[in-house]
Amino acid sequence: MTNAAVLLDKDGTLLEDVPYNVDPALMRFTPGAAEALAVLAAHGFRLFVVSNQSGVALGRFPYDAIEAMETHLRHMFEACGVTLDGAYWCPHHPNGVVARYSYRCACRKPAPGMLLRAAREHALDLSASWFVGDILDDVEAGTRAGCRTVLLDNGHETEWLPGPDRVPTLREPDLMRAALAIVRDHDAAPSTSAHVKTPIGAPPTSTRLPANPR
Repeated sequence: MTNAAVLLDKDGTLLEDVPYNVDPALMRFTPGAAEALAVLAAHGFRLFVVSNQSGVALGRFPYDAIEAMETHLRHMFEACGVTLDGAYWCPHHPNGVVARYSYRCACRKPAPGMLLRAAREHALDLSASWFVGDILDDVEAGTRAGCRTVLLDNGHETEWLPGPDRVPTLREPDLMRAALAIVRDHDAAPSTSAHVKTPIGAPPTSTRLPANPR
């Protein structure tokens, strides 16, 4: 199991969703997230955070702010008794205002670049790993990387744009439920473990909003 990981989106999945948040004072786990990390670590999963940080390209904060934020995030993990094995950030945005970071990259989700880099650098078995996020761009990134995926259906997805790579393996209301589902899958015998993707459909009352800027 040492090569299996759970890779987590940051904002709205692991931490409370505060737009463009790199301020340690505003970083708080979502309800049950700390306990979820402990459950996953206890079952041998390595833990990673994978997040778009387009605020750099958009001029909302400097890249150095990400480094300070990551340091605080590692302390938050340590306080839960678990280790953050790696963190991957995409500072780019195709419509940014900071030229150095304003281009179409291979790492910004829904592209799988950050997950593939994590796999290379940590010898991860992505086919045995999971990516958990709160929007379908997260699902697509995980699917394209070869992971199984969990969509946290917590109201943060607003567009519900369909696509063959945007159908999650599982759909759960929060990170703790996601962790328990992943652990159940892990504990099931390989010959009987089924990975049936949950169909996604836009709620009847959904409103099409501008694309998530993360």
